[in-house]
Amino acid sequence: MWNEPYLETCCRSALHRLTLVGAPGRPPGLKDGPCLERLTAMGLARTREDGRYAITPAGEARHGVEILKKAV
Repeated sequence: MWNEPYLETCCRSALHRLTLVGAPGRPPGLKDGPCLERLTAMGLARTREDGRYAITPAGEARHGVEILKKAV
């Protein structure tokens, strides 16, 4: 049974972009800002001290399962 909160397509895309950008992080003020805020509220992303968004370990795990379709 699926226990995770549903991610809209736009939020799944924002999560994927967080993995692609890596260490530089995603800057605030982009069109995916609302999704990055949702991901932060869910614990899948975090806001760094410089204001950029970075993926969390929970976000990396969710990306693996939901985006890359890796088995748990």
